[in-house]
Amino acid sequence: MNLNAKRSLAALLLTSLSAPSYATTSEQNAFFTELAQHCGNAYAGKVVADNSSDSSFRGKRLVMHVRECSDNQLKVPFHVGEDHSRTWVISKTDYGLHLAHDHRHQDGSEDKVTQYGGMTATLGSASKQSFPADARSINNFRDNGLDVSVTNVWHLALTPTTFRYQLTRDNRNFEVEFDLSQPVPLPPTPWGHQ
Repeated sequence: MNLNAKRSLAALLLTSLSAPSYATTSEQNAFFTELAQHCGNAYAGKVVADNSSDSSFRGKRLVMHVRECSDNQLKVPFHVGEDHSRTWVISKTDYGLHLAHDHRHQDGSEDKVTQYGGMTATLGSASKQSFPADARSINNFRDNGLDVSVTNVWHLALTPTTFRYQLTRDNRNFEVEFDLSQPVPLPPTPWGHQ
C-alpha cells in the first residue's frame, strides 16, 4: 500500500470514528422526526389524568414549546403557569432514545433532582415511546428521599393533533395532553437556558 493510500485509509477511519452514530430504531427515529416537525412552535395543554399529588398543575396555564432542535436532540420546555423550571430533553444515543428532565431554579442553577429519566427499553412505535427510570435516576431519587419514584416510567405519545406526556408508577398516573392543531404564542425562555 503506497503512502497516499495509507493516508486516505487513515482519514476514512478517523472520519468514521468521529462521526456520531446512533443505535435508534426506525420506530424511534420516526417518533423523533415527527416531534421535530413541531420545532419552534408552542402548544397549550391540559391535565387529563392526575392524583392528589399533582395539585400544583391544576388551574395553571400549561404550555409545551418544541424550542431547540438538532439532528440528535430535542429540548421541549414545559411551562406551568409562571414556573419555567422544566425542560424535557429527548436525545438519540448509542442505545436508543433517552428522555431527561432538566429542572432549574429561577436563577438558572440546577435543582438537586434534575437530569433524571431513562432510556427506551423497547422499540416503541412511531407514535409512542416509553422510558423506565435508569440507574442514575434511581440513585438520585434515593439520595433525595424520593424512593416512591424509583419505578417511574415516562411515556411520550404523538398523534397528528396531540402530544401526550405521561408518568406512571404504582398508585400514580399523571398525564398532560397538548393540542398540536393550534399553536399558541411562545412562552418565556425557560430558566437556565439562553
